[in-house]
Amino acid sequence: MAKKPENKNYKVIAENRRARYDYAIEDDLEVGIMLTGSEVKSLRTGQSNIADSYASVDDGELWLTNAYIAPYDRAMFTHEERRKRKLLVSRRELARLWNATKREGMTLVPLVMYFNDRGLVKLKIATAKGKKNHDKRQTEAKRDWGRQKQRLLRQGD
Repeated sequence: MAKKPENKNYKVIAENRRARYDYAIEDDLEVGIMLTGSEVKSLRTGQSNIADSYASVDDGELWLTNAYIAPYDRAMFTHEERRKRKLLVSRRELARLWNATKREGMTLVPLVMYFNDRGLVKLKIATAKGKKNHDKRQTEAKRDWGRQKQRLLRQGD
């Protein structure tokens, strides 16, 4: 079978690596994001950060709060760096996310912001539960044991 050609338009803009450490990820979802022109230009230069941001359902809409997108120097009309940005999701998914946050006590955490194969900005958000300190230590110990086991298997060959 022929291998699919690698997508040249796919590009990761910002990644929230800390989220997988601080939260137990239950489910993830790809959503669109409403941006202005200067924000998209700034993202193409790779100047953004989603580490301190979160998503929430307010008044029947999904919003991304506290995501940083650097101002674009050559823009005539610049944007606010940390404004609330509307996320685009279907009504059914919005209802599921609302249930997860309000009834089950989950948090909506952005994992990665990227340009998809069509060149559109997408955001992958996850429904997650916060980890306690002992859970973090347990996850870290399990990961370290896996690395050590791989090292031992390689040395045994």
